[in-house]
Amino acid sequence: MITELEPPAHIESPLSPSPTVRLSLQINGAIHTLHIEPRVSLLDALRENPGLTGTKKGCNQGACGACTVLVDGERMLACLALAVQCEGKAITTIEGLSANDTLHPMQAAFITHDGLQCGYCTPGQICSAIGMIREFRNGSPSAVTDGIMEFSEEEIKERMSGNLCRCGAYVGIGDAIREAFASGQEITQ
Repeated sequence: MITELEPPAHIESPLSPSPTVRLSLQINGAIHTLHIEPRVSLLDALRENPGLTGTKKGCNQGACGACTVLVDGERMLACLALAVQCEGKAITTIEGLSANDTLHPMQAAFITHDGLQCGYCTPGQICSAIGMIREFRNGSPSAVTDGIMEFSEEEIKERMSGNLCRCGAYVGIGDAIREAFASGQEITQ
């Protein structure tokens, strides 16, 4: 004989809806008020609520970098962060990089150097490139930094290693990053 046990009254059933929280996020300079479950990722909150679909959902496990955004100017994998963690912080997505119909210098460099093929990973690549140059300029070492900080091919490859491109546009991506770095105009916010 099989009997089903009822969970105690104070424990929520896994089938009952989770409570929502009211959350204000500063995204691309605008405040967005959301009513979401506390366990919603930043990626899903960005794509489903204000409809900012430029940030891509690739692996949804933090392995591909397609969902990279900037939070207070630092790179963040949006699929691994909860939206509630980002309240009070400035979130910049690919849509927030251009201003007055003018492409961000990193976006323009990606186009100039063919740093994309299918384009799926490109928003994350661009946001990551901007964040990694900021890290470099702030003196944050990487795994290949050996004493003197030099913006070398090895540094670029190491610092961008969390962003995968299935099409293999790495040569153009590297060229675009070097051009934006040389221009000194890649930093936003």
